[in-house]
Amino acid sequence: MANSSFRGPKHGRRGSAYLEAEFSCSLQELRSLMELRGDDAQDRIRQNYQDVNGLCTRLRTSALEGLDGSWEDLELRRQAFGPNVIPPKKPKTFVQLVWEALQDVTLIILEVAAVISLGLSFYRPPHADRDSCGSAAGSVGDEGEAETGWIEGAAILLSVVCVVLVTAFNDWSKEKQFRGLQNRIEQEQKFSVLRAGQMTHIKVSDIVVGDIAHVKYGDLLPADGILIQGNDLKIDESSLTGESDHVKKSTDKDPMLLSGTHVMEGSGKMVVTAVGVNSQTGIIFALLGANDDGGDGDDDKTERKKRRKEERKKREKKDKRSKKDEKGKKAGKNKDGVPVEMEPLNEDAEPEKKKNNLRKKEKSVLQGKLTKLAVQIGKAGLFMSTLTVIILIVRFLLDTFWIQGIPWTSECVPVYMKFLVKFFIIGVTVLVVAVPEGLPLAVTISLAYSVKKMMKDNNLVRHLDACETMGNATAICSDKTGTLTMNRMTVVQAYVAGCYHKKVPEPSLVPAKILDLLVLGIGVNCAYTTKIMPPDKEGGLPRQVGNKTECALLGLSLDLKRDYQSIRNEFPEEKLFKVYTFNSVRKSMSTVLKNHDGSYRMFSKGASEILLRKCCKILMENGVAKAFKPRDREKLMKTVIEPMASEGLRTICLAYRDFTSADQPDWDDEADILTGLTCIAVVGIEDPVRPEVPEAIRKCQRAGITVRMVTGDNINTARAIASKCGILHPGDDFLCLEGKEFNRRIRNQLGEIEQERIDKIWPKLRVLARSSPTDKHTLVKGIIDSAVLEQRQVVAVTGDGTNDGPALKKADVGFAMGIAGTDVAKEASDIILTDDNFSSIVKAVMWGRNVYDSISKFLQFQLTVNVVAVIVAFTGACVTQDSPLKAVQMLWVNLIMDTFASLALATEPPTEALLLRSPYGRSKPLVSRTMMKNILGHAVYQLTVIFTLLFVGEILLDMDCGRNAPLHAPPSEHYTMVFNTFVLMQLFNELNARKIHGERNVFDGVLDNPIFCSIVLGTFLIQVLIVQFGGKPFSCVSLSIEQWLWCIFLGFGSLLWGQLVSSIPTRWLKFLKTAGHGTKQEEIPEEELEEMKDPDEIDHAEMELRRGQVLWCRGLQRIQTQIRVVNAFRDSVSPYENLETPESRSSIHNFMTHPEFRIDDSEPQIPLIDEMEGEDDAPTKRNSVVLPNNTLIATSLPERSQLPPPLLKDQAPQARAAGLISANSGGLPPCPGSPLHSLETSL
Repeated sequence: MANSSFRGPKHGRRGSAYLEAEFSCSLQELRSLMELRGDDAQDRIRQNYQDVNGLCTRLRTSALEGLDGSWEDLELRRQAFGPNVIPPKKPKTFVQLVWEALQDVTLIILEVAAVISLGLSFYRPPHADRDSCGSAAGSVGDEGEAETGWIEGAAILLSVVCVVLVTAFNDWSKEKQFRGLQNRIEQEQKFSVLRAGQMTHIKVSDIVVGDIAHVKYGDLLPADGILIQGNDLKIDESSLTGESDHVKKSTDKDPMLLSGTHVMEGSGKMVVTAVGVNSQTGIIFALLGANDDGGDGDDDKTERKKRRKEERKKREKKDKRSKKDEKGKKAGKNKDGVPVEMEPLNEDAEPEKKKNNLRKKEKSVLQGKLTKLAVQIGKAGLFMSTLTVIILIVRFLLDTFWIQGIPWTSECVPVYMKFLVKFFIIGVTVLVVAVPEGLPLAVTISLAYSVKKMMKDNNLVRHLDACETMGNATAICSDKTGTLTMNRMTVVQAYVAGCYHKKVPEPSLVPAKILDLLVLGIGVNCAYTTKIMPPDKEGGLPRQVGNKTECALLGLSLDLKRDYQSIRNEFPEEKLFKVYTFNSVRKSMSTVLKNHDGSYRMFSKGASEILLRKCCKILMENGVAKAFKPRDREKLMKTVIEPMASEGLRTICLAYRDFTSADQPDWDDEADILTGLTCIAVVGIEDPVRPEVPEAIRKCQRAGITVRMVTGDNINTARAIASKCGILHPGDDFLCLEGKEFNRRIRNQLGEIEQERIDKIWPKLRVLARSSPTDKHTLVKGIIDSAVLEQRQVVAVTGDGTNDGPALKKADVGFAMGIAGTDVAKEASDIILTDDNFSSIVKAVMWGRNVYDSISKFLQFQLTVNVVAVIVAFTGACVTQDSPLKAVQMLWVNLIMDTFASLALATEPPTEALLLRSPYGRSKPLVSRTMMKNILGHAVYQLTVIFTLLFVGEILLDMDCGRNAPLHAPPSEHYTMVFNTFVLMQLFNELNARKIHGERNVFDGVLDNPIFCSIVLGTFLIQVLIVQFGGKPFSCVSLSIEQWLWCIFLGFGSLLWGQLVSSIPTRWLKFLKTAGHGTKQEEIPEEELEEMKDPDEIDHAEMELRRGQVLWCRGLQRIQTQIRVVNAFRDSVSPYENLETPESRSSIHNFMTHPEFRIDDSEPQIPLIDEMEGEDDAPTKRNSVVLPNNTLIATSLPERSQLPPPLLKDQAPQARAAGLISANSGGLPPCPGSPLHSLETSL
């Protein structure tokens, strides 16, 4: 495509002279123009076109009107100058993906073994007397062997083909999804261009040469162009040049704007001169060989190879030349005039790749844990398979040459070779089953599925691992505007002409002079791309286009019955003398107008507390400016700005300044210009909190995620909004800081940031107001690097501005705003929120946690199969000299448990229950104790069933024994039953694996996942076909209905067994180890490891046990209450009333045994024993059951909320004084000899 864009299509080539005459400007001419910079570019423009307007005329476009937008004209331009599309790299073909899948080592070993087996099966030893080679070899009928000996090898090869095709198909569909995602991201990108005099947003791919594009702060330039008009424009060209300094662009010095660069400040208009492969980015893509794989449309491979060789030779010559050059000398341009930007980019892009790798984020937590776990399992599998092969060979040798005493003869070598190959195949099969190659597949499927579904939840995921990392998030640093609020701003209060209006004033209440100044200032000092458009629907709200704060001010102008558009027509953008655009450092925007008499007037708007400091006058009710002293400012802050801010309003100050023609200032000296202002008005802008945000934040807090607000707004506004959102609650001991105060606290005397100082602040910090993007980055970095808490914090950050880029990149997960976000922010982010809504972040958390749980479910299932299959194969091989599960059967099991199970378990939809637990953390093991309990529990059941069937199955089920069958013996019912039962147990266990925290109801929500249901059903049907019709290749014989029912019954038993396993509380099984830790076990101190194991563990068996104990306690309590009633009644007539027995002093049962004791008071005044530390010697403890870990159930009783603080021993005197206990009773017990007393004591 790079080449074809020069030559054009055939009809394009034929009409190229016509096209050039049409535009009087060739593609090559424009390309060479865009390679120049600075003065060279200016000279070329003057020489060839006089000025930029001359170039516009040549390109048949207008700087004021843009293109006419007709389809014919646009198509003509695409033919002449190419479309704005850089052809993507060709996707890998299905054949390539198959080839990649074949590179798997275990599969290669299996293929080799199968081929050897196949070869040997056709080899007939000429004079071998079978019986002389040993009993194992000789007992098969010769006639059947020749026909069927090849089947096993062929079946293994076929199974390998199946596994490879399934893997390749998964990779292919994954790549297809990613391409769809990429297209979606590209389609999201739109750009403002002028067409037929109207500013419109079009897709970046629709931009053509000659378009007049409007560039503004935060844009990523989609094409090359030349500046027509600019306001304070600064560009970050580091993506092309590697220089981090911002380059100032202006029409008279450096007007060249290049694609792929970022607008860091200002705004302007440019005429597009190069698009797609002809733009600077496109040329670099061609140089980088982005279309080496065929993307350039050149199908002739030999030609491409020749070209590469030539380029390599050129490069070698160039290298030799460069060695001769002085080392320190920097080459500005090479011979061809291509500037230094292109120098670091070689054809193979090797240095670039290295750099990129350095820039990449660290491996995601889950990937790290999985890799480690897979390696551990793989090693164990390798050990077991090697041991299996060795034992099989040793047994065979001992049996043949020692026990049978058969001499070695060369004729028997092929027969022995067959045995060796068979043993080798069994060993490799054990390895295949043991190695969890399904793990990466499960992760990929789970992530890809989540990403697809997250799109519907308004999360456009740019980096896959961000989805999983989000599940571990412990902190979210969120912007305020647009994320927590609706980003629909309106002016609701104003202080103008010395009067504070609680609602927008009528135009008649504002002096005419002030009104004119206010409306003029708003009209010219807002970006001209910001507009208020009529509503889309009848009766709807007007549409706000552009910056929402500016939209609010334009709305105020309309509310004051003035039209801002007429002012803009009077002062078009070209007539503005100078514009100081808004940025995060200035926190203000100013526009300078030149008057007819040569004087100047500057309008400013910005954050009220910042701009008011620069005001020395203020306009009063008569329209006259009055001196504005510091005490007046203080008064205004207290009486106007603070009340506005406390209502959650954003306060903006509008001011102006006049300059005479005589004393023209230095317009680049901002500090001098932005002083001595006259305040026109202060307005309060309301941005209501999104209705769903408080609930979303509550969910986050419940899920163990701390939400912090980081905003550029006033601290009072921020605090008010934080309270409305639920980030702050009344009485909370949390910090709200301004950026200045935050910096003061975290820096030492030398002004350096200290981690220890940040550590003192961040755990309590909830609101950071008036913060700069640097403060945001510092906070994020400080939280991530902190070691205050034992778990490393995982931080998510939202951002929309260009300067949020560093914070978004530094964060574990960066969220950019899809609507309000700049291209730079989107480029730096991991996930784009397409609706700018905080509640979408909560959805991302749910999906992230779901990914983690899905992987754990898959692991629980796979490890059970692994343990059982390996032990069965190993034991079978050792005892019966053959694996009960044949190689092909093992491959089928492998397919079930790897590919199908990963599909079924990795596509479980998330539930709200995921938000009821804390984040797992980076060091949480993948396989928890509960999961280990489930894995081993089910393995015990399955092994018991398999070994029972294997060794006594033929007796129990009355069939022929399949053990000790010779080589190539026909399949038996016995071993078919073993295989079938094994597979069915896995199928039923797949249902058990859906729950990883020991929940009882494994069917909960199963119908919500159609993929799971169809896979389980499909696997079952295929299993029926394999058993009934698989025959020799699958080593199966068809089973009767009765035998099938036995298999299904034994399979179903794993569901019942699962209920038993989940009834055992995990803490009884302290000896179980966890697996799949993020950090090395030995790096974590022992005591921390102990702490780590228990708190996060969710164990439903434990919960049930506690629930049972609570119910038991309630029953116990009722009996106690009834006994107490009887006691109270009886004690009023007791003969022992004034006696004090020895045990009564310490008895705590009946401190209320006074005659006036009232029954209705009994319930709330039962003391809570667990808080009575001084009462250890009491004969009985009420209301509590002692648990093994010494916790007292009384604390979880529902009545707790109604109980007053317990009456402790030392509180007894006050209780007596209050009349609760009679002074003389001393807490008398019931009659010591009475039957009720003994009942009570026993209770």
